[in-house]
Amino acid sequence: MLIKRRRTWELPETATTPEGIYRQRRQFMQYAGAGSLLLFSGGVLAGCGEAAPPAGAAAGESSSAINDPSAGLYPVPRNEAFQVARAITDENLATTYNNFYEFGSSKTIWSAASKLKLRPWTVAIGGAVEKPQEIAIDDLLARVPLEERVYRLRCVEAWSMVVPWSGFQLSHLLKLAQPLSSARYVRFTTAEQPDVMRGLRASWYPWPYQEGLTMEEAGHELAFMATGIYGKPLPPQNGAPLRLVVPWKYGFKSIKSVVAIDFVEQRPTTFWEAIAANEYGFWANVNPEVPHPRWSQASERVLGTKEEVPTQLFNGYAEEVAGLYAGLDAQSERLFM
Repeated sequence: MLIKRRRTWELPETATTPEGIYRQRRQFMQYAGAGSLLLFSGGVLAGCGEAAPPAGAAAGESSSAINDPSAGLYPVPRNEAFQVARAITDENLATTYNNFYEFGSSKTIWSAASKLKLRPWTVAIGGAVEKPQEIAIDDLLARVPLEERVYRLRCVEAWSMVVPWSGFQLSHLLKLAQPLSSARYVRFTTAEQPDVMRGLRASWYPWPYQEGLTMEEAGHELAFMATGIYGKPLPPQNGAPLRLVVPWKYGFKSIKSVVAIDFVEQRPTTFWEAIAANEYGFWANVNPEVPHPRWSQASERVLGTKEEVPTQLFNGYAEEVAGLYAGLDAQSERLFM
């Protein structure tokens, strides 16, 4: 007899929102606009941001998203193995509470980000690979299996969302890249479009935005490349047309608008690590027992609700990913900040 063992992130069947209800609600929100939005307040954060959505905001309807050539691919089938025992965050909330420093330090950058040019868009794959290449985003989408996954998103500033991402498992891209055995890390780089990214004028930041994972982290089944959200292409403020999603780490690790993926031997110095290594390290795994130097990480505010809930080790994915760090000293490596 086959016994199915539920993963720790999976939602019990009795608590799952029926797919039809979720899709109907999403369609309703497209027409409802911001009339029923709840307002929230919060502070500044590195890599994630919180602010009240502007009046009339319907970020999912930005012109860039509507004109995205990949729009016909969505919605994609949901992979029911990846669920969360918490309600999905309201779409308008998830697409207006954003941080994208290339467009400024405001937490309501969705309007400015709508000017991001999404085509032509190529992704350069290089470094320690058998054959360096550049691939157009639409060609990449045609070569990988797309699916939807529901993940927790935990911000370093101690708030959280639950998001239905569309995209593909990062391991598919690793197979496409054919890295050499000498590759130990994967380095991701964000686009630079100075004509629309006004934030690039802030010369004190170490542009371009870069992030990195170990090869083992990148090959884990939870590591995901998102190309869509809420059954539609990613809007620019959420990292269109290609972003990384690593749900067991703080949100600033999930780099947006990726244009280069390099396989390297030396551990890359990441964007926020270069700015404040004592606050935002390379690993950035979620741990309620390890406070940020300026605030506790023991609990988190669930956006869209009045709830404050205990933070979970590795953001609730500990059973699946803790083995990636076996043998590493948590203090010397600063695995959790």
